[in-house]
Amino acid sequence: MARQSIFDMRVSKIYPLLLQKVERKGRSKEELDATIEWLTGYDMKQVDQDMTYGDFFSHAPAMNPRAELIKGKVCGVQVETIEDPIMQKIRWLDKLVDELSKGKPLDKVLR
Repeated sequence: MARQSIFDMRVSKIYPLLLQKVERKGRSKEELDATIEWLTGYDMKQVDQDMTYGDFFSHAPAMNPRAELIKGKVCGVQVETIEDPIMQKIRWLDKLVDELSKGKPLDKVLR
């Protein structure tokens, strides 16, 4: 069976994994949703959960211009050097979720 691309996975599959990660570290759904809204402009209560993750980022209503301040490594890759713009947005969110999970205050995560 072929491995499914992150771009083709549904939000309904990925969002619960992100939520599980932050809740396991004592953070809340509200903090995760605030982080996603800060980055993408999406209100998670209104997101079509059947949307692909690639479309989620391609059609984000308002990508935060301060997202370019997100620096550091995710899965061993510097997020600021990722060339594919959609993959870079995905990794930006991964980096923010990592910071949230590690206990960084929300106001610092949201730069």
